Amino acid sequence: MTLTATRPAAAATARPPVKARRRYFRWPLWVLLALVSVITVSPFVVMFVVALSPPDKPTLPAQWPESLSLDTIVDLLSSSGFVGWTVNTVIYALVSVVIILLTASMAGYAFAKKRFPGRDTMMWAFLATLMVPFQATLIPMFVLISELGGVDTFWGLIVPTLANSQAVFLMRQFILDLPDELFEAAKVDGASEWRIYWQIVIPLTKPILATLGVFVFLWHWNDFLWPLVMAQSDEMRTLTVGLASMRTEGSPLAVLMASAALSVIPCLLVFAVLQRYLVNSIAMTGLK
Repeated sequence: MTLTATRPAAAATARPPVKARRRYFRWPLWVLLALVSVITVSPFVVMFVVALSPPDKPTLPAQWPESLSLDTIVDLLSSSGFVGWTVNTVIYALVSVVIILLTASMAGYAFAKKRFPGRDTMMWAFLATLMVPFQATLIPMFVLISELGGVDTFWGLIVPTLANSQAVFLMRQFILDLPDELFEAAKVDGASEWRIYWQIVIPLTKPILATLGVFVFLWHWNDFLWPLVMAQSDEMRTLTVGLASMRTEGSPLAVLMASAALSVIPCLLVFAVLQRYLVNSIAMTGLK
């Protein structure tokens, strides 16, 4: 009798299970994440609403239009200036991505798995360049490229941005975790250095290559300062420089918003295609 009387009382005063308590404390986190998401997405919603409004209606703060219109976007795409800026930006971003991924993976493999005098000193000296702000090297770099005749050329725009120490460091850290036995076995089988790099390093580093590809593409797609000083003619402008020139020239609000909306779409597509690799590499390397 004593046992049957005390068990319900003990059950009533018992604390809820751990999982239930965790679910209870997750609600504030979910509310905070939802609030941050709304704040982050709001500018994009306003941008697309104004871009899809009739040309004579858009105002700020934006109001949902009675009817959507593609007239502003169609007019913008029919102008050679915007299309030319987009082509320049695509060339600038894609060529930079390909070359940086190749050079960073080769350098990262050498710094991670090769033994040569001064390797660590070279690596740390290379990393020390991260401490130098780009603005400090802007003028000397511009003078050098100008003396070589690189102003208003694609090579003058692309080449100075290819030495990416952050990409080399990330590749080195990823390749360091690959087992040495794998490379030793390949050497025993008679594989050349190029074959080891192409058939072992590249396939095993696809997640970090995809992550770097996303980052490098976004860096160059949104790059403004270097293209501003190097691309001095209207034909060589990139999208960021072109949008800034449209703002200073007093283009209508709808045209500015439509230009910004179209310039964001490639970034969203790249992220959507490669986000699976991005999440995997962050989980594997602890990349922040």
